[in-house]
Amino acid sequence: MTRIQPRAIPQQAFARLADAGLHPLLARLYAARGITRADELDTSLKNLLPPEALTGTTEAAILLADAIEAGARMVIVADYDCDGATACAVGMRALRAFGADVHYLVPDRVTLGYGLTPAMVEIAARLEPDVLITVDNGIASVEGIAAARAHGMATVITDHHLPGDVLPEADVIVNPNQPGCDFPSKALAGVGAMFYTMLALRAELRERGAFSGAREPNLAELLDLVALGTVADVVKLDRNNRILVAQGLARMRAGRLQPGIRALFGLAGRDPARASTMDLGFMIGPRLNAAGRLSDMSLGIECLITDDPGRAMNIAQELDKLNRERRSIEAGMQEEALARLEGFDAGNRATVALFEPDWHQGVIGIVAGRIKERLHRPTIAFARANDGELKGSGRSIPGLHLRDALDLVTKRQPDLIVRFGGHAMAAGLTIRESELARFDAAFEEVVGELLDPAQLERRVDTDGSLESGYFALDAARMLDNEIWGQGFPAPLFDDVFRVERQRLLKDKHLKLELSRGSTRYEAIRFNHAEGAAGQIHAAFRLGVNEYNGVASVQLMLEHFEAA
Repeated sequence: MTRIQPRAIPQQAFARLADAGLHPLLARLYAARGITRADELDTSLKNLLPPEALTGTTEAAILLADAIEAGARMVIVADYDCDGATACAVGMRALRAFGADVHYLVPDRVTLGYGLTPAMVEIAARLEPDVLITVDNGIASVEGIAAARAHGMATVITDHHLPGDVLPEADVIVNPNQPGCDFPSKALAGVGAMFYTMLALRAELRERGAFSGAREPNLAELLDLVALGTVADVVKLDRNNRILVAQGLARMRAGRLQPGIRALFGLAGRDPARASTMDLGFMIGPRLNAAGRLSDMSLGIECLITDDPGRAMNIAQELDKLNRERRSIEAGMQEEALARLEGFDAGNRATVALFEPDWHQGVIGIVAGRIKERLHRPTIAFARANDGELKGSGRSIPGLHLRDALDLVTKRQPDLIVRFGGHAMAAGLTIRESELARFDAAFEEVVGELLDPAQLERRVDTDGSLESGYFALDAARMLDNEIWGQGFPAPLFDDVFRVERQRLLKDKHLKLELSRGSTRYEAIRFNHAEGAAGQIHAAFRLGVNEYNGVASVQLMLEHFEAA
């Protein structure tokens, strides 16, 4: 069952924001998201938390500055998702601008798995690095860091994932979630941690006179990469992250973006001059992620670090092709998953765990997310790995910290999970295939204890009814221009409509003509083939439909029920 629930609007905050000159609709939306003063919406770089506030950045800056002065070779080991790719690109571009001898590697998802493993260190050792830097990984790489140190490498971890009980013995760790770090923005993405490290390094090099007589590298030129990685990794958009994203989007809209990102915008049919968080999360990010899911994320990184527009476009075309392949694989896997779930009574279970022998490791996370959305249950999808193991990717619902739930399973049954890690809403794990049934039972037991029945009921939080005057292009454009994302959700409205017409597009998207009073509205619900009743209560976003050069307002339905 799904319940539509309008958000409360603190009237004092609303009045204060409106009195400060904010558009009344924006004042209402921001008040409902906890904003109480107009200055909280100031996304100028001057409001960014300082680099020295993030534990480890000063020490990392000294180590890296010493390495640059000594002509030492550096190797970055990146994660194979969009956050990892953008973090690597930030590191490559910044360190090269600082005069460093720097290279990168990214593990193969299937053969090497996630993070800095001892096997990955052996591959890195062939490049004979003096310094090994991790981006968007490393905080759980106890054995990998030990292997790197055994090779005589200095080690710098930049990460944002939650640490385990034991920290790696790296020379420096930059991670807002490590013990003892009081950095206010715990939601910093991996790319954010690397960007902060580069800011600290530039300050250290400046102190040493490295830029005397030369132009100091402008790290603001990397903010498009920071914005993309932050949005794509679905981290909470607290104020600091909103500043990073807003600044990156501003550069995109002004035409100051990396050739690779420009090429990806073009292939997605989107205009960088109107870049939005929706574009980054649903158009650009997935095309980069496709490389890590189905091929080699080096392809994505090369797209982001090249300055040659022609090469960027060629690589972007490859990424676009991979993304189309990813969608096809995902559709087949999702169909299999839904067939497995026919007759599934969600009321009797708190979790879903699925496995098919031919599922692709790179796509199981997306499938888990789709099933989670459909059933509103924490979901883990498994694919076959090597040596009799299964790799799982999980997605959670509000109220359940998925990594902590897996940690509790491990504490109760230490021999069950081979390895795990992640965040509150997404996590990964490895188990032995023979232990799937035991894991399913243990996971169900833990989650059943941690969640109460009310949390297993899907709730759609909305911003209430939308006044008739705001069903307009200028209002839709205004909303698109703001910074929305995880923890700071995009506006979602609800109202009762008459269904005047409905038809299916491509056998899977429901196209509707709705009316409220005497006014009619075009609407669509993607990936929903079931018809609507004559009158519905719908939760919708205000969207812009562009067709043959003509733009019009379209309601993007998230949920509807008979009214």
